[in-house]
Amino acid sequence: MLDPLATITDAFTSFLFGKVETTRLPVRTSTGQAQAVYLPTAAPGLGDSGVVIGREVYSGKGYIYDPFQLYGQQLPAPHWLVLGESGNGKSALEKTYVLRQLRFRDRQVVVLDAQGEDGVGEWNLIAQQLGITPIRLDPTAALNGGIRLNPLDPAITTTGQLALLRTIIEVATGRGLDERAGFALKVAHSTVLNEFGSADGNRTAVARQPVLTDIVEQLRHPEAESAESMNVDIDDVRAWGLDVALVLDRLVDGDLRGMFDGPTTAGIDLDAPLIVFDLSHIDRNSIAMPILMAIVGVWLEHTWIRPDRKKRIFLVEEAWHIINSPFVAQLFQRLLKFGRRLGLSFVAVVHHLSDVVDGAAAKEAAAILKMASTRTIYAQKADEARATGQVLGLPRWAVEIIPTLTPGIAVWDVNGNVQVVKHLITEAERPLVYTDRAMTEDGGDLARELAAEAAAAERAAAAMDAYGAAEPAGASESTVA
Repeated sequence: MLDPLATITDAFTSFLFGKVETTRLPVRTSTGQAQAVYLPTAAPGLGDSGVVIGREVYSGKGYIYDPFQLYGQQLPAPHWLVLGESGNGKSALEKTYVLRQLRFRDRQVVVLDAQGEDGVGEWNLIAQQLGITPIRLDPTAALNGGIRLNPLDPAITTTGQLALLRTIIEVATGRGLDERAGFALKVAHSTVLNEFGSADGNRTAVARQPVLTDIVEQLRHPEAESAESMNVDIDDVRAWGLDVALVLDRLVDGDLRGMFDGPTTAGIDLDAPLIVFDLSHIDRNSIAMPILMAIVGVWLEHTWIRPDRKKRIFLVEEAWHIINSPFVAQLFQRLLKFGRRLGLSFVAVVHHLSDVVDGAAAKEAAAILKMASTRTIYAQKADEARATGQVLGLPRWAVEIIPTLTPGIAVWDVNGNVQVVKHLITEAERPLVYTDRAMTEDGGDLARELAAEAAAAERAAAAMDAYGAAEPAGASESTVA
């Protein structure tokens, strides 16, 4: 029976304060159901298998990336383009990425190290830590028993050798090789191979590798039989090959002598987990750099990339020397297409996209950029960011925040999945990758980094709201903080 006093009390209380809420029992549910209560805040991740890069600044969740794990269903090509002005963290990202990839036993990495200080390349510390001696290409050292790479190495096929010789000449002259000069080169190359044995290693009595000096000598003094086969005068063949001989002579007796005019140096370990080509002694603005990259690229294609189920990474610093030269770019296009079947991920590091898309190799550059399904963009000036966004097809919110990014934070576009990512560096990695602008997760920098991340997240949110985007491009699931 109800207590009359309690009934009167409840009625009076309801009259004064309104109806009293009843107490409800808690409800247990799944995050899949509960996410409908929250607004979407970030794009989905790339999975939980691969290399940890850092965290997505908008949601704070971890960011994991690995082109070999993603290749196929999520990633049409394993190649990667890294863009941004100096001092924003590109170098630290590359180095930690390689160190973390090498923790997998089936990984191998080749780095073309075009920058350095104190007479050594940027990757010297990492090579030392791993017990590896960099392959230092230096014209001065090569004359005193230093490293040599032979463009006529028997490990390179006949077709590969001839293509490489043509590329060297075209890069040096800045124009395509005409038919007559091409014929003279082909004749000289064929004569040398017949004298020393085929490029497949079938030797004659001459017990040494053919070298560039032999090609130059044949161009200056062609065989009569080669002229007769085409019903042309021997003097014409000599004249056609004169300019070609002069260009190759630069590698034999000019400012690049010593590096390519002898047999390949014995003992280069192509089975090492990390192979570093130290190019820091080469003038980055000279014609030597694209020539050298062409030679190294083709040499690696025929000696390093093998169908052995290893996953290989080919990282190129100052890659505009490749993308900005039509002839070198064509060689690397073939390498990228060929390497995709054999587990090769090509990583190109470039400061400004305008350096290549407006250059002489615009067509070839566009083809290589199209192959790069992953693009990482660090801070750029507003004009450069807009041009980059137009070429790469970035969403407008991402273009707007690129100029505001702080060091260590970048926009990642992985086949249309666009996120803002903070790169994290561990204490063990810091001494190996440190630069003046390196970002870490410890010490007095932590507060500044967290503030920078919060600011980046706010800018991303504002930019997306301004363009009517509820979430970054590619998002399909919610993240509950």
